[in-house]
Amino acid sequence: MNKIYITLLFLFFFGIESFAQQISKEEMLFLTQAWKGERFEDGRPKVSDDILRRMKEVTHDEAWAVMKNAGYKYQYADGWGLMINPDSILIGRAVTATFMPGRPDIHDAIDERGKKEGKRGQNSWPVDILQQGDVYVVDQFSLHNGGPTIGDNVGNAIYAKSGNGIVYDGAVRDIVGLKEIGSFTSFVSSYHPSHHNQQGDLNTMLIGINKPTRIHQVTVMAGDVVLGRDGAVSFIPAHLAEKVVTTSEVVRLRDMFGHQRLREGTYTAGQIDTRWSDEIEKDFSLWLTAHIDELPIAKEQIQEILKNRTW
Repeated sequence: MNKIYITLLFLFFFGIESFAQQISKEEMLFLTQAWKGERFEDGRPKVSDDILRRMKEVTHDEAWAVMKNAGYKYQYADGWGLMINPDSILIGRAVTATFMPGRPDIHDAIDERGKKEGKRGQNSWPVDILQQGDVYVVDQFSLHNGGPTIGDNVGNAIYAKSGNGIVYDGAVRDIVGLKEIGSFTSFVSSYHPSHHNQQGDLNTMLIGINKPTRIHQVTVMAGDVVLGRDGAVSFIPAHLAEKVVTTSEVVRLRDMFGHQRLREGTYTAGQIDTRWSDEIEKDFSLWLTAHIDELPIAKEQIQEILKNRTW
């Protein structure tokens, strides 16, 4: 297969104008066919604010189990070298950006097209499309020295637009300024005082916005729900977000019930720490009904759980 044929094949599938542009609505719809809910104008899945609110109580263990059972085995990323507000929780809808090592001809072509559209500075292009509730997710190919595309100026712009921090597989700069932003909960590979393109050094270039990108071993799609807590980040496909939340809520309620019955001496640890008998399942349903107004899960969610139970 000669080079010309390979080039034509690439352009057929991806389009010559694909570099550094936001993914087309048609391609977004194509790649996120499993999502059947509301979407943003550009086609990005819009998981509801209610699901995002409830997601704050979900653990990585709960999310991982649901995703693994659905065939998504590589949605968890740990090993972050730097965390901002590590005791807080980061929740939001992913907006993705992909950078690659700088190459003058490609970088300049992308930059020139951007200038014709009134854009300046490739590192700010994805930031411009952020909305409240988004999380900026960036593949900066773990570049350290000469890598940062985000400092306190861009960080403040990100927070103003999204109300969130970032997930950034690369280095940031101005770490003191970033920490002063407040609720800028972020997961980052490293810190370095340098800049991504300075003093004539072309270190990076932006090649994609809201296209599938890679964060550590995870493939992330725009619209995925970002769950960042306890030193790690899970990327939950939009169509699995509600299932993750509802499963987490059931697990939480079952744990509360089980712990209470153990303290009361009603059941043994062996009975609770294995598959429950029909008797315990019936007791659980009665317990949910009796305490529906007292439990830390919305009444409407508990009623939905009860509706789907056979005991």
